[in-house]
Amino acid sequence: MTAIMSKAILSFPPPAEIEPIIGADGGLRHACNAVRLVAPTDAAVLIHGETGTGKELIARAIHNQSQRRQARYVKINCAAIPAGLLESELFGHERGAFTGAVTQTTGRFQLADGGTLFLDEIGDLPLELQPKLLRVLQEQEFERLGSARTIRVNVRVVAATNFDLMELVRNRRFRADLFYRLNVFPISLPPLRERSKDLAELVWHFVKKFAARMDRNIDVIPDEVMQALEAYHWPGNVRELQNLIERAVILSDGPVLDSPLGALQPVEGNPEGASPRTLAESQRDHIVEVLQNSRGVISGPNGAAVRLGVKRTTLHYRMRKLGIEQKRIFVAASTSA
Repeated sequence: MTAIMSKAILSFPPPAEIEPIIGADGGLRHACNAVRLVAPTDAAVLIHGETGTGKELIARAIHNQSQRRQARYVKINCAAIPAGLLESELFGHERGAFTGAVTQTTGRFQLADGGTLFLDEIGDLPLELQPKLLRVLQEQEFERLGSARTIRVNVRVVAATNFDLMELVRNRRFRADLFYRLNVFPISLPPLRERSKDLAELVWHFVKKFAARMDRNIDVIPDEVMQALEAYHWPGNVRELQNLIERAVILSDGPVLDSPLGALQPVEGNPEGASPRTLAESQRDHIVEVLQNSRGVISGPNGAAVRLGVKRTTLHYRMRKLGIEQKRIFVAASTSA
């Protein structure tokens, strides 16, 4: 798989680099076997996993091992774009279709014609757009906003979510027919806490990656550091691990990794009678911690968005959804300083 992943592909936008799949023979073995089975087909794929488990990495692997690998791989995060603009992003618009539409714009479906379209955070797709997406999946055709001309495309759709879509269907927040159309071939990704055998390999991968990027030579990871990493619950999964290792490499002056262990708080088993933390609670606590460490700053090289490995707009959306107020975080950080 690594050899296939390293091939040059045409992508929109082009990726800076293509990550290898760490754990293809470990915790991700079943997922990678599923990729090998479904990639040569044109079947729709629905990837499910917690935030930071590597859903886009799997989506790219599906594209890179498919017959469409020489065509475009186009992605869109349905949670990062305001609902009012998402339809235009997906299907494009004509000049004058709405206020501010001064030129004709090509949508992501048309850009992905002949290739693969990755719909990340599909659970956040507004209900009013779901019938239009269903039509494209069924008929492979659509109209731009402000146009009556039908555009036909040949696009393979791979979607991803960290939601329980069946629960959304039961709550009438997601169409059942769209769910079944997307869920032709489901792939589930395990959280990092269930991939203990992959942790050391992932740590070394990120250490070498960031050390090379920063022109440093790190070849020793102290036992206490590795033990602390193995004991941690990793609510942010691989993305959280990657960000922590990058911070550790920045802090390391010599060949020994200097990890900020104070940021890690191992999660013990739940006390008897205590309720397990929900995914939303874990996400909220993690975002609040990172915001506090960045003193409430979201944007910029040292902002919380960069530390979390997400776009600024995505972080704003998550904060609103989880009820996190930036002003309170800033005040709390200033008071504790």
